[in-house]
Order: sequence, then C-alpha cells, then structure tokens
Amino acid sequence: MAGYSLDENIADSKALAGMFRALYDLEMPLVARVQGAAIGGGAGLVAVADIAVASTDASFAFSETRLGILPAVVSPYVVRKIGAARATALFVTGSRIDAKRAHEIGLVERSSSLRTWTPRRRVLDAIVAGGPKAVNAAKRLVREVEGKHIDEIADLTSSGSRRSG
Repeated sequence: MAGYSLDENIADSKALAGMFRALYDLEMPLVARVQGAAIGGGAGLVAVADIAVASTDASFAFSETRLGILPAVVSPYVVRKIGAARATALFVTGSRIDAKRAHEIGLVERSSSLRTWTPRRRVLDAIVAGGPKAVNAAKRLVREVEGKHIDEIADLTSSGSRRSG
C-alpha cells in the first residue's frame, strides 16, 4: 500500500470495508478461533465475528497508528464490540493485549489453553443445537434492537417471541 496512489489506497480501503461489511452481514453466526497474534486487520476480524474464542497465547493489537494510519475500516466493529472508551485506548496507543484482557473487555467470548482447547467446540455445538432459523433470527434480532429505545422496538420484540424454527 505504501506505493499506492491516494486513489488506489481509497479503492483498497473500500474493498476491505466491503469485505468486513459482508462478514458482519452474514445471515449465520460468524465464529473466530484465534491462536497467536491478531494485529490490525486480524484484530478487526475478531471484532466483526459474532463470537470469538482465543487460546491463552493469543494477542491482539490495533497498531495502525504506529504506522501513521488509522484503524478506520475496522472501527465500527471494534467500537460496537468493546465500546468507545476501550477502543480509543487501544487505537491511540496501539498497545498489544493478551487473551485474558481481550476477554475482560469483550473482544473475545472465551479463552483457554491449547492443551484444553474446548471452548470452540462448545460454542459450535451450542449453535448447532439450536434451530437454524432461530439462530439466524437471534443474530438478526440483536442487530435490530442494538442502540434503540425500547419503545421503538416494542412491536418487533413482542412479535419476535414466536417460534422461529
């Protein structure tokens, strides 16, 4: 990217943003399994995932500012997942965090040692145990109610209790 023109960089960023949006918009849950380092866009992929599980040796960083650029493409997903204050701290420092801290702030749902690497299996088994239509509808429901006042979504939530399959 360093050799790209401004127009080429913008086009590349738009394509990357489109990929992240497509992942976010998947009908079914997106589960990420993290081992090792997830840096920059890799950490963004963790943020866009509906559920992320990490081994205890995993680490995460949004280090773009250390390269003189912004984590702009991943920012909507990171802020949604961990909140503005935590995203600000990680974005402006570019600091690396371990799996324990990533779990504490909500970037990952679970973490465990590779010797006892069962969270991923438990998560997938739990998803598969649900009705496929209900699982997909539950994901969609969260997106539809997020950030809205209860009065705005009363019809949606009262009709959403029906059996989804």
